[in-house]
Amino acid sequence: LDPKTLIFKGLIPGMDVVGEKFRRNEYYVPQVLLSARAMYAGLDLLRPLITAASAGGYLGTVVIGTAQGDLHDIGKNLVAMMLEGAGFRIVDLGVDVSPGRFLEAAEGNGAHLVAMSSLLTTTMPAMEETVALIRESKVSARAIVGGAPVNREFAGRIHADGYSSDAVGAVELAKGLVAAPA
Repeated sequence: LDPKTLIFKGLIPGMDVVGEKFRRNEYYVPQVLLSARAMYAGLDLLRPLITAASAGGYLGTVVIGTAQGDLHDIGKNLVAMMLEGAGFRIVDLGVDVSPGRFLEAAEGNGAHLVAMSSLLTTTMPAMEETVALIRESKVSARAIVGGAPVNREFAGRIHADGYSSDAVGAVELAKGLVAAPA
């Protein structure tokens, strides 16, 4: 089987079931954490198969992380893996990344894109601050956003260069942005 099929027809729907059971109080935090750990293990096994598809030079460099205050990284990890598989160099800053740290990493790595994710609405202002900081700097990187509470309207309001609701769309968005003049 194709590793992307395993992710999008197996791992992600499995986590959707876990999320639904959690909402219905059939699962509790320990079961959710165990399920997330199992998904990470699956992603780790599939990563070499997906990244093997990208041979040769990089399409560009993407600095990626979750917005300051957010520790949820399943979506971010999936987007990073898909971008890497599509031929991008990934600089993964992890979780709870401050706007200044995003900017510093973009400057230090010659990033083409800064990708931010959020699961919590309370961390969306940090995305806005990060986009503003990037725009005010001399960095030529473009900012893209995604995550459960984020939508196209929010991305436009904070002047992000792009938004995607899923990992496949994020790859297409990234390819389009690095191909288009700034």
